[in-house]
Amino acid sequence: MSQTMTPREIISELDRFIIGQHDAKRAVAIALRNRWRRRQVESPMREEITPKNILMIGPTGVGKTEIARRLARLANAPFIKVEATKFTEVGYVGRDVETIIRDLVDTAIKIVREEHLARVQIKAEKAAEDRLLDILIPHPVPPSGPVASESGTASSESREKMRKKLRAGDLNERQVEIEIEQSSNMPMMQIFSNQGSEEMDLKDMLGNMMGGKNKSKRMNVADALVIIQQQEADRLLDMDSIKEDAIRRAENDGIVFLDEMDKITHRSGAGGGGGEVSREGVQRDLLPLVEGTTVNTRYGHLKTDHILFIASGAFHLAKPSDLIPELQGRFPIRVNLTALGEEEFRRILVEPESSLSRQYAALLGAENVSIEFTEDGIAEIARIAVSVNEKTENIGARRLHTLLERVLETISFEASDRSGESVRVDAAYVLEQLGDIAEDEDLSRYIL
Repeated sequence: MSQTMTPREIISELDRFIIGQHDAKRAVAIALRNRWRRRQVESPMREEITPKNILMIGPTGVGKTEIARRLARLANAPFIKVEATKFTEVGYVGRDVETIIRDLVDTAIKIVREEHLARVQIKAEKAAEDRLLDILIPHPVPPSGPVASESGTASSESREKMRKKLRAGDLNERQVEIEIEQSSNMPMMQIFSNQGSEEMDLKDMLGNMMGGKNKSKRMNVADALVIIQQQEADRLLDMDSIKEDAIRRAENDGIVFLDEMDKITHRSGAGGGGGEVSREGVQRDLLPLVEGTTVNTRYGHLKTDHILFIASGAFHLAKPSDLIPELQGRFPIRVNLTALGEEEFRRILVEPESSLSRQYAALLGAENVSIEFTEDGIAEIARIAVSVNEKTENIGARRLHTLLERVLETISFEASDRSGESVRVDAAYVLEQLGDIAEDEDLSRYIL
């Protein structure tokens, strides 16, 4: 994403994939733009500007997670989604909250590594060609006597001819033998310390003490070229630089999405006391991360002061005010996401670039089966989705996945035998597939 996208442009991009929820899009667009604004501010003021974390309140299936995920993709930022209920107070069963930051750094490492790989790709391809040509054209043993200069020229011309054949794919089926490193299947172990627990790869701990052995493997030139390119690219990477960039990217651009925040609130009269202690303990453990602390990761120390935290929850039984006051104050921006109705469902089915109707059309198109969704067919699916959500549990737009799978179950099963056919999904077809189930509340609870 261009670092200079305005909030209006960010919302426009989000609108390509997500229907409605303008207030939530507006809030995240401002938050993303503020990151660019902060970079324009000179130190030491820059260090004092912290992100304004966001609390999204709304029922399930209305787009809370998707907004955060799409925002991270727009910004090309490290992103991680976690359920707050996964963590419990230290001393209870559960994971240490600092693993959130360690997982975020792992994501940043992958992003930065891919960027560095792209930079060295051309060099890696050239080096891989040279290595493969060394295998295809073994160097002759130099004679002891004087050598004519023409022999070196002839050898160079022969090499360039082979290089042209290699690039043209004429040598793809020729068999060669190359050295590949055996991957060591070292186990993961969990390290417990006064800072919590962390899974660690024994290979990382022992370094090259138990380095992998090389073995020869015979394969065709096309496959060998891919493997050698990967090996050469890995050699060209500066892992220290990647680690530094990843830490910096996670610190300044990282986005953490904390789901199910309402499940860790203290609700008076909600069962026994033990669970309440654990829930409040999770909040108190999360508090330092959100306020700003330093977390020790295997790639180095990371400060969480400028990570953007987006929390979400349905808050049906609890209220945001049930969170501990210190945590409430760390989420100053609160947006309500509205429940989706029939019109939103209809738009979700057809308007986004990767809408469900287009996805199914592409899937069946792989079997050479053409599928057409009519307006009344889409409207009928939306109507039934609202009806089933009202009668049973309201799972929002996720209900559309269930309904479409049911509507297209027969054609999906028979598509391989119906190549070249065209299927029209209109209101009559939808009712034929769903009518009885949608009307029977007991059946819809189990099937839809």
